[in-house]
Amino acid sequence: MDILFEIYKDSRTVFRISDIALLLNINDVCLRKKLNYLVGQDKLLNIRRGIYAKAGYNPQELACRLCTPAYISFEKVLLSSGIIFQYSETITCASYLSREIEIDNQAIKYRKLKGEILVNPQGVILNQNNINIATPERAFLDMLYLNKNYYFDYTNSLNKSKLYEIVKIYDSPALLNKLKKYFPK
Repeated sequence: MDILFEIYKDSRTVFRISDIALLLNINDVCLRKKLNYLVGQDKLLNIRRGIYAKAGYNPQELACRLCTPAYISFEKVLLSSGIIFQYSETITCASYLSREIEIDNQAIKYRKLKGEILVNPQGVILNQNNINIATPERAFLDMLYLNKNYYFDYTNSLNKSKLYEIVKIYDSPALLNKLKKYFPK
């Protein structure tokens, strides 16, 4: 079986060693050695211990795979949605921990959310390219939840009814009051 062929045939660009074992349907103790051989031949990248990637991997997919569960949110989504205008190349994610890392000159910032909020799929989209990303409404509420005095440049594009539906998952009267200041009922 050609390991490299099977990896490149898959739509994902970032893999854990367990993902590759499942993809190949093997329980091979030599799999790590075979993968390290491919890394040595420059046919596969070893991003971090146990994380492998194809050349030209998607950094957003990497951000979602490094710390699971995680989804892209906060400034990254708000900037791409036109809700904030302060440019940053940092990929910002909601996760179970707070951490900042840099891989291949790409900064990734994780912010910790409570477990029941983090795993709630409301307002989070799983794209076909294996990237979990918050809707603008979810990213707005995530930011309000963690940063009470954050300044938003343009909130008119947000859907008020979606905001009031998603805010329930936070179970926070303080967050609801902040939301009412931006979007009175």
